[in-house]
Amino acid sequence: MWRTVGGICAGLVAWAVVVTILNFGLRLWLPGYVQVEHALLFTLPMKIARLVMAAITSVVAGVVVRAVAPQSRWAPWITGLVTVALFLPSHVYLWNRFPIWYHLGFLLPLAPLVVLGAQLLPRGERRNALSGGGA
Repeated sequence: MWRTVGGICAGLVAWAVVVTILNFGLRLWLPGYVQVEHALLFTLPMKIARLVMAAITSVVAGVVVRAVAPQSRWAPWITGLVTVALFLPSHVYLWNRFPIWYHLGFLLPLAPLVVLGAQLLPRGERRNALSGGGA
């Protein structure tokens, strides 16, 4: 059970760290992003980039969950659903600021993408993934 809890916590921390790093990348890569970020006046390419960023982050979080809690079937789902629950109030608050496809494109894939990320790391690979080597 503790490994499951640790996997969930590690996945949530990984989500926050990875999205922060990728967001710095968006600031450097997308012209004008820094100027509109605080006002949330994103162009279509910026919205798509943000959705891709969330997708990549969710997959990475799933890999981290599986690395820490390899035997838990529920840890990736719990991590994904907690992430949805954390973002849902913000999206409700900002509902009129973005098109519905953006909200749904962000919220609906979060949990399944965490689970997909967990499936990328086979269950028996925990020891090798965390220790940096095998035999």
